[in-house]
Amino acid sequence: MLKMAGLCLTLVGLLTTSSFAQGRSPTVEAIEKRDAILCPSNNGPNLGFMEVGDKGTWKGFDIDMCRAIAVAILGSPDKTKFVPLSMAQRWPALNSGEVDIIIKTTDATMTRNTELGFQFSLPYIYGTFNVMAHAELKAKSVKDLAGGTICTSAGTNTPRYLEEYSKANGFSVKILTFDKREEEIAGYASNRCDGYLQWGPTLAAARSSMKDPTQNIILPEVMAVGPQVMLMRRGDEGFVNVVNWVIEAMISAEDMGITQANVDELRANPKTPAMSRLLGVTPGMGSRLGLKDDTWAYKMIKSLGNFGEIWDRNLGKNSPYKLERGMNALWRNGGQFTPYVID
Repeated sequence: MLKMAGLCLTLVGLLTTSSFAQGRSPTVEAIEKRDAILCPSNNGPNLGFMEVGDKGTWKGFDIDMCRAIAVAILGSPDKTKFVPLSMAQRWPALNSGEVDIIIKTTDATMTRNTELGFQFSLPYIYGTFNVMAHAELKAKSVKDLAGGTICTSAGTNTPRYLEEYSKANGFSVKILTFDKREEEIAGYASNRCDGYLQWGPTLAAARSSMKDPTQNIILPEVMAVGPQVMLMRRGDEGFVNVVNWVIEAMISAEDMGITQANVDELRANPKTPAMSRLLGVTPGMGSRLGLKDDTWAYKMIKSLGNFGEIWDRNLGKNSPYKLERGMNALWRNGGQFTPYVID
């Protein structure tokens, strides 16, 4: 998938500045006119990704992704409006224009592309779908939960992943779904469910929030692999380009060693031509995307940090969840993320 996405971005890069100028993204223009980007939040907390902080404002990994796009288009991470949505409400909200983009731990599937008609960004976070079980059950595999109840999210693909896996492996379980993430976690914690199926980083964050995380075991079987993407309405490739290069700018900044703390110093004295382009010293980073500001990536890093800093703040070492990067690390550290060339 990454190779295919990279090919698409390479082809996009062959287009000239005048090509973008002749047909700016209508979504970008609407965001500029409104002076705010409309993104989904959650109908309750989604730990590490969408939570209400101490000051009553939304925070989390997906929230920061939206704020990064706001910086690219509008120059400020604060020019965002968050619309609370359940997982099932994502599609009609995007189709109706209630939101401009879906950034909501959403995995890329063929149905969402070909039947629902949405365009995908590059993957911005990876994870596998696993089941967590109460340690007292002494389960070694999901099959050991046969005949029991597993809870998960309504309005998502997770029930189907479990149904297909259990059928293929010759056992059955009862599936109990919830509209709100905190309800499904509470259902599992109160023993209404023997197991809890969720996407990896979400599951790990939920486990870390338990009274005694050691009494909850994430079982080894993988129900599905879920690269998470941002979804947009079909027909606005210019907006997809903007979103993809926002993701790439975060990853490139981490790969180049650019942080919130040193971005001013490196902008004053860029070490490489690519760094000069990324930070807007050399023109083109904005104009080739139909954006008004060539320094948007510099402002984004200055406001929010690079990809690793955003991870650490919301999910990693500086968060309550202390999640390891794993497959979400840079290529040099054994992960999936390889930055594209900023030429």
